[in-house]
Amino acid sequence: MLFDVGRPDAAGRVTARALLRALGWTPGLTLHVDVVITSTDLPAAPTVAEYLSAVVAAASPSTRRTYGSSWRRMAAALGERRIDTVRASDLEALMRQAAAGARPRRNSRDGRHAGEHLIAAARAFYNRAIADGYLTTVDSPAHRIRKPRRLPNTRRALTPDELSDIKAAARSGGNDIMLDALLLRLHSETACRRGGALALRLIDLDTDHALIRLREKGGMQRWQPITPMLASRLDDHARARGAVTPSDGLLRYRNGHPPLTGATTCCGYASAGSCRGSLPRGSPPTGCATPP
Repeated sequence: MLFDVGRPDAAGRVTARALLRALGWTPGLTLHVDVVITSTDLPAAPTVAEYLSAVVAAASPSTRRTYGSSWRRMAAALGERRIDTVRASDLEALMRQAAAGARPRRNSRDGRHAGEHLIAAARAFYNRAIADGYLTTVDSPAHRIRKPRRLPNTRRALTPDELSDIKAAARSGGNDIMLDALLLRLHSETACRRGGALALRLIDLDTDHALIRLREKGGMQRWQPITPMLASRLDDHARARGAVTPSDGLLRYRNGHPPLTGATTCCGYASAGSCRGSLPRGSPPTGCATPP
């Protein structure tokens, strides 16, 4: 039996006790009560477009980069709808549209990742609404949709011939062969992600113990052993190109400009996104970095 008593005051609690006694309840008897929060207990829900600004403001920079396009898709399709009126079928239709409109690539999975990405973004959106008290977990339409099943990963390691071709290309061309060679050697020894290499500072290099501190995805940090030769070359490279203070970038252009960024690396290195995700230890990324 279910009673919706809302949020009773003192008089309401007296009435509830009287009702329980009438049903045969005594103080020594265990009573199982289901507490249901009704819609009248929750604040008025905003529209998807109105609430999106609050979601974006509360998200971290990486979350905004990851889910921004999917949130904009939700706002374009459902912006005038109140967040508590969106149905699971509405979000599932958006998931199908995202999958159908995914850009075809050589490693494409028929849009499965795009559909999964949209559901993850919708769940992040509704998690914020639940935290703000607009909905309960059972009311979230995003959490009632199953993500597309992930297929086995098709990424592979470079073959010896491919690795030789990359080294030959780095030696024979580019505006800064020394920088390209350092990047290849760094990834070959540490298998670090692209972001880990780009975030390196002079303070992260320990030449006495041949260690380098890598800051990578998810705020993870690790001290990675490297060869003394690489440690010495990295230190010489940074200081010869203007690195003085501990916070100065380690990998620098010939003219001493600030450290590398993902936008200024060449096509292979930039498109890889995460070399560590696709290449095993001992293999560099599928390209080299060159200054503008």
